[in-house]
Amino acid sequence: MITYERVSKVDELVQILALQKKNMAKGLSKEELLKEGFITVDHTYDILKKMNDACPHIIAKDGEAVVGYALVMLRSFRNDIAVLKPMFAAADTLLPNRNYVAMGQICVDKNYRKKGLFKGMYHYYKKELENDFECLFTEVATANQRSIGAHKSVGFKTLKTQMTDGTSWELMNWDWQ
Repeated sequence: MITYERVSKVDELVQILALQKKNMAKGLSKEELLKEGFITVDHTYDILKKMNDACPHIIAKDGEAVVGYALVMLRSFRNDIAVLKPMFAAADTLLPNRNYVAMGQICVDKNYRKKGLFKGMYHYYKKELENDFECLFTEVATANQRSIGAHKSVGFKTLKTQMTDGTSWELMNWDWQ
């Protein structure tokens, strides 16, 4: 049975990193990239833990196994991951005076895809954080059409497309108000 919860154990952070490693774009074939989608940012344990200490991440679990995660990234981490700095700069322009939280990354284990975990984690994310934030902001590589479609199905809307270091990104927002 799948449960949704906030990260509360070191082992859950370790499992997130293992799942992340299996789904990084740089380790997948072109066929997998198109069919399965991919993630771009490779977090260190230290930054993942600091982010979690500030606001615990969302996970989907099957028993004790982490089979999906949705990272919570507060604006205070805007300078900690270089590839995300342009996203935060754009958010400042696109969402002036809005109290937003950033989706740090979302991933579902390949064996659990197409079973509702993506939407389940996002709805749990909203339930847990909508009283503290007005919206959830993220960016998705334009090449990752599977992820863009999945985000739109939850309620995200593309606000802008921007190029950063040769990669095209969809800047997306899910308004919770």
